[in-house]
Amino acid sequence: MSPLAAAPWDTGGGTRITQVRTFLCAPQGCPYLIVRVETNQPGLYGLGCASDPQRTLAVRAVLDGYLGPLLHGRDPGDIEDLHRLLLNSGYWRGGSIAGNALGAVDVALWDLKAKAAGLPLYSLLGGRARHGAEAYTHVDGADPGGIADRVAAAVEAGYRHVRVQVAVPGVDTYGAGGGGRQGVWDSLAYLRHVPPALAEVRRRVGDDVQLLHDAHERLTPSQARELVAAVADAGLYFLEDALAPEDAAHFGQLRAAGPVPLAMGELFDDVTRFLPLLEQRVVDFARLRIPTLGGLTPARKLVAACELFGVRTAPHGPGDVSPVGQAANVALDVATPAFGVQEAAAFREATLEVFPGAPVPVRGVLYPAEAPGLGVDFDEAAARRYPAPPPLEHDRWALLRGVDGAAHRP
Repeated sequence: MSPLAAAPWDTGGGTRITQVRTFLCAPQGCPYLIVRVETNQPGLYGLGCASDPQRTLAVRAVLDGYLGPLLHGRDPGDIEDLHRLLLNSGYWRGGSIAGNALGAVDVALWDLKAKAAGLPLYSLLGGRARHGAEAYTHVDGADPGGIADRVAAAVEAGYRHVRVQVAVPGVDTYGAGGGGRQGVWDSLAYLRHVPPALAEVRRRVGDDVQLLHDAHERLTPSQARELVAAVADAGLYFLEDALAPEDAAHFGQLRAAGPVPLAMGELFDDVTRFLPLLEQRVVDFARLRIPTLGGLTPARKLVAACELFGVRTAPHGPGDVSPVGQAANVALDVATPAFGVQEAAAFREATLEVFPGAPVPVRGVLYPAEAPGLGVDFDEAAARRYPAPPPLEHDRWALLRGVDGAAHRP
């Protein structure tokens, strides 16, 4: 049976997609949805990461019911054509669920293509522009002294970039332990407590380490302007997500509020949402998330635009991005002059067992694999030992209320 909307130049024969399989596991604690695109060539397959830990089953349904069947019988080498065909197959296209499903397939096709060529993936993206991707790690704490000690330990381990999150007493603070009331957020307490704490951490650690901070979209535009002005003394490498995506039009005001470099984008599910920020020169770092943007095909075009507008990349890579997704990040990082810094997760031993070849920082640097493709494999038998939690279980961290009881952004 001929595939729907078969490519007119495809005369048949050669390598064909025979099956698209999905796997759900949680060796890191959060759900990982892994996609395997298989072919009629023995041992030739590609892996992708459909990372959306809050809507995992919805993404899986799109893959199993729609995108997977559409790919059967097609030539996996026509990545641009397949990406556009799958994107357009949902008339109401776009959104994070469709993006993560498409992104997993797309990365798997790139992995497969590089394997077929016998080349590491970065070679297909233009080859190396650097030896490796400098990474940042995460530290947090309740007081500047303890945080400074953790920063010093990270520097000793080889990191030159460290994200610092400060626990606010009595407040459920993103990325920091030591908060009091679970699920309650107080923006005014955050604004009183965090800027002086960051300045004190900077004073204690000196200027030889790059400090980052994530506001995690919890502030109003006026509060974000206040934060930008207040953290100037901390000498941040960048301030991340000072605004929510729906407030992105206010970034020009943030730029005017102070000299702090601004990072934005991990919640964007369409590369075109970055374009106004690039054109207006109001952000310094693009926090792109390859799975949610629809894969490497659109992400590499965004990275080229970042280079043209003088914006650097800082791809999203916490623990809920699998080693497959992180390997895709690193391949793109080393192949672009626009690269800035890569977020790095501390993968558990169980995760390293399930994903042989997972990228692990060496003295604060992530190096691309030299094996063909992404350089990461997936052990199905090991994965079955780490079943995913029930739906909604991983949503808990995103459920937040303000001091007045209103639902709040996470």
